[in-house]
Amino acid sequence: MSTTTSTPPEAGARPLIDRAQYGLAAFLVLTGGYVLYDASGLEEGFADQPVQPYAVSYVVGAILVLLGVLLGIATARGDLPESDEGEDIDLTQGTDVRTVALLAAVLVANIALINVLGWAITGALLFVGATQALGSRTLVRDVCVGVALSVGSWYAFYVGLGVPIPAGILDGVL
Repeated sequence: MSTTTSTPPEAGARPLIDRAQYGLAAFLVLTGGYVLYDASGLEEGFADQPVQPYAVSYVVGAILVLLGVLLGIATARGDLPESDEGEDIDLTQGTDVRTVALLAAVLVANIALINVLGWAITGALLFVGATQALGSRTLVRDVCVGVALSVGSWYAFYVGLGVPIPAGILDGVL
């Protein structure tokens, strides 16, 4: 968790300008503006709906714009985020490229195979691949948890929410 500190500049010192915070503020305002613009093109739903489909988009867009403006004001006032001390991360070590590459490969394989094999299978493979890449040594447990999560989430989305997720080769079985 980061907190902000407001330290007045010493006499004669130039105030520190955090350009990254200004960039984030601009990004939030632009993203919120785009969401508001995009929401204006949505069609109205049924007359009996108390909340129209575009209502959430307007709320999200307005919140993004407001947060961007508030961040810009806070940055201009000199509020700076507290620097990260790394907690339990050794900041002197480099990135583990092998782990990142394995995670990327598992994600790309999931994207490539989801329409053929379906979410129930690729979701389990995604879970197992990610846990193995991150160093898990309990393959049987990882497979059981991965299958339970992927099949459970498939039913939750497909049956519970009505969101069609590919069943792949298990079409008719699930």
